Amino acid sequence: MTQTATQPIPQRFPEELVSSALFLLKRLGMTAKEQSFDAYEEAGLHPYHHAILAVLDEGSRETQGAIADTLGYDKGQLVGLLDELEEARLIERRRDPADRRRQIVRMTPEGRKTLERLRRLSQRLENEFLAALDEGERRELHSLLLKLAEQHLPNCRMAPAPAPAPA
Repeated sequence: MTQTATQPIPQRFPEELVSSALFLLKRLGMTAKEQSFDAYEEAGLHPYHHAILAVLDEGSRETQGAIADTLGYDKGQLVGLLDELEEARLIERRRDPADRRRQIVRMTPEGRKTLERLRRLSQRLENEFLAALDEGERRELHSLLLKLAEQHLPNCRMAPAPAPAPA
């Protein structure tokens, strides 16, 4: 007769912690990050690569500095990530003819295909992570998280609307 190993039931966090929204956000964030990193690693890439390709998709020409600033990445870290993307032929870098000190980064056709694959992966991860919520709850959660992000994360803030032209 074979026995199957049973997973021990984890002890519940203390009520003081579970009652804290900030504690839950931190723990959920760590769990989401771990799951994402594992899934992206299986795909042979990294969530940081996805973010870079998404930035490039919003504008076909970007400087390395602009990408780092947009994503809040250390410029040295970004160079390594761009090296990996270039080695995989997902991007190409060229000197800016107007300023030889700058590199212009462009996504390749293979990069566009990869970005679509990463978008599907990201959507699958989000659907799995938020499976306990119905569509209305997901929209409400996103709205609340965006409200907090606009307060605490400068890169999530909406640009102010331009003032109307004088009549």
